[in-house]
Amino acid sequence: MGSVVAQLEQPAVAITVLVLALGLAALTFFSFWRSYRARQTRDAMLARERQLRGQFEAVLSSARDGVLIITQTDEIALMSDVAASILDVNRADAVGLPIARLNLRAVDDQLRPILLREAFGVGRSDDQPRIVGVPGRRGDDDVRWIQIRSKVAPDSLDDRPVTVVTMMDTSGLREAAEALNRSDAQFRKAMENAPVGMALVDLEWRLMEVNRAFAEMMGSTVAALRGTPFSALSHPQDLHAERDQLQRLYDGHSSRFSVEKRYVRADGNVVWAVLDVGLVRYAGGAPDHYVVQVRDSTDDRMHSELMAHRAMHDPLTGLANRTLLQDVLQTVLEQPDAETRVGVIAVDLDGFKGLNDRFGHAMGDNALVHVAGVLRTAAAGRGTVSRIGGDEFVIVVQDPDCSKALFDIAGAIHHGLKRPVQVKRHQITLHASVGIAMADEETISGGAPSLLSAADAAMYRAKSTGKSRTVVYEPSMRTTTDAQSALASDLVAAIEARQLVLHYQPILELATRTIVGYEALVRWQHPTRGLLLPSAFLPLIHDKNLSVALGTALVDQAAEFLAHGPSTTTWVSLNVSADQLGDSEFADRVLSAIGRYHLSPQRLVVELTEASLVAPNTRIRHELTELRNAGVPILLDDFGTGVSPLSYLRDLPVSGVKLDMSFVAGIPEDPAGARVSRALGALARELGLATIAEGIETEAQAEFLANCGWRYGQGWLFGVAQPPTAVGDSHPQFTTSLIEPRPQEIDAAYADERLG
Repeated sequence: MGSVVAQLEQPAVAITVLVLALGLAALTFFSFWRSYRARQTRDAMLARERQLRGQFEAVLSSARDGVLIITQTDEIALMSDVAASILDVNRADAVGLPIARLNLRAVDDQLRPILLREAFGVGRSDDQPRIVGVPGRRGDDDVRWIQIRSKVAPDSLDDRPVTVVTMMDTSGLREAAEALNRSDAQFRKAMENAPVGMALVDLEWRLMEVNRAFAEMMGSTVAALRGTPFSALSHPQDLHAERDQLQRLYDGHSSRFSVEKRYVRADGNVVWAVLDVGLVRYAGGAPDHYVVQVRDSTDDRMHSELMAHRAMHDPLTGLANRTLLQDVLQTVLEQPDAETRVGVIAVDLDGFKGLNDRFGHAMGDNALVHVAGVLRTAAAGRGTVSRIGGDEFVIVVQDPDCSKALFDIAGAIHHGLKRPVQVKRHQITLHASVGIAMADEETISGGAPSLLSAADAAMYRAKSTGKSRTVVYEPSMRTTTDAQSALASDLVAAIEARQLVLHYQPILELATRTIVGYEALVRWQHPTRGLLLPSAFLPLIHDKNLSVALGTALVDQAAEFLAHGPSTTTWVSLNVSADQLGDSEFADRVLSAIGRYHLSPQRLVVELTEASLVAPNTRIRHELTELRNAGVPILLDDFGTGVSPLSYLRDLPVSGVKLDMSFVAGIPEDPAGARVSRALGALARELGLATIAEGIETEAQAEFLANCGWRYGQGWLFGVAQPPTAVGDSHPQFTTSLIEPRPQEIDAAYADERLG
């Protein structure tokens, strides 16, 4: 021990030991420092690994595609959340399992079963993705389609290759594609089978696709129309009808537009069509193509033009009506040199009312059509021929030598009317009174009404001086016209002053010859001209549209007569024309008068006149039905004259009929008239209608009609129309026999009893 210490105390040994100790300490420190640095590096690498793994997990979880890593031994080394969701498996349970042990079935795009190893492409790299079906979530038959791409990565795991599988759920895209295809198919199916024309048109206005209805409209085929410029089908005059609106649609100033235009079919015929055009744009707003609906409007257009024609033309003869006549005349009067180039011919048939009364309105209509043809031929294109009402015609002549043309046309009219008209078994020759008026300074300043008035004055002069002749207007004729105008101007005041009064003609029961009612006939008690018959003023009433005012005023007079008349059981029939009906004013006045005078509704009878001229439209039928439902009987006058009144027995709420006097005039001597009267009476009784014969002038007529079953009668044999005071002073014999508003079997029973 001592020797060791002694040795250490030696300087050389001490230095050596110190150096060795310092070296050992340094070595120990270096060892500890190196271990510390190695620990720091390892911790940093672990942190970096955790960071990278977190980022990798984040990438996998946020990626749209699922990722699956499969080892060389077919074990699942990694599965992303997206992949687990797509395959509908538990990620934790799946990792580490062989791919074949996944509870999963797979099919190819033909729905044939395949192994999972083949489905996921284990051990191979794909050039193209493939579509694989796996079970969906909506039942056993549901298939979820996924797109799979496989790639082999060598030396990736324990220096062994792995298969990286990426997958994308394409079910939504597939369903969207199928929905798009289905929608496209449905659109094309709807387009092909649409009842109206459909077309897809490109931005150059060229047909891309059309349906069968469009092709048929154009008289062509679908194949022939594809690629055809739409404008090539257009009528030349309508070639650019849609151009401006197409530009507005293209620029976004409108969303759609409609236009009506003409197209020329393949066979050369012209069709009218309504185009409804819309513009289809891409998602970004850029225009893509036009969708056009094409509706054939030819029938609508023709109907519209027909209605316009009817508004300006007489429906019976096809001639211009009063409205068109005045427009034409006013237009030609405003042209230069009208004084030497324009004239008017007024034509009125002579004795036409007698023709109507004898043969009926249907035969009268045939005669008017014949006259219209005569006038057209006579005018020979030198003027406008019009029918302004009844048997009155006007021709507006425009010719360089107007004076000569007027006389030539008038002569041709008289010559043409010499050709007889076949009416039943008779040959009837018509005649006309013709008035001529040339345009002059006075009539031009007065316009169309002034020249028409002058021609009318000349025509009335021709009628009053022997008829069947031509008279030229001269200023002295205006006196007569002025007198008529003065009379017309007095009408309004006359109605308000109750100058238009009712006279009453008795209606008798033919079996007992006792009075059951009266027909009210209007007269004008003029303060200076005395008592005027209807023929003197009724035409003026219609011209001045005073029919409604007159009708409502006379209702009160008739009701007052019933309330204070000689009998409390008789009835009064009041004539009503078509233009007094339709707005319920007349019906309201009748019902108001019945209530005010406390009358039975059956005592105020409405007698519908001018039956052949009445169109039984909804408004007239409604007003008559309203009256009948209130208990007011409705009589149909002029029964049997023409086809139309017979049809009104069905169309109008009729309670009874009045046999037209034209059938009564010839009986009993006229066998044909007797048969017609008997047949019409039987028809009316079969329908349960009340029967009245008018125009009875002899006992033989009265007896024959009574034996035929006509229950009531009126005429000169039984008395003329008298004022209310004279009716009361005559002390007649009355019988209560009211007309039932609704058709009854009473008349049939009555007739059977009479004919016993």
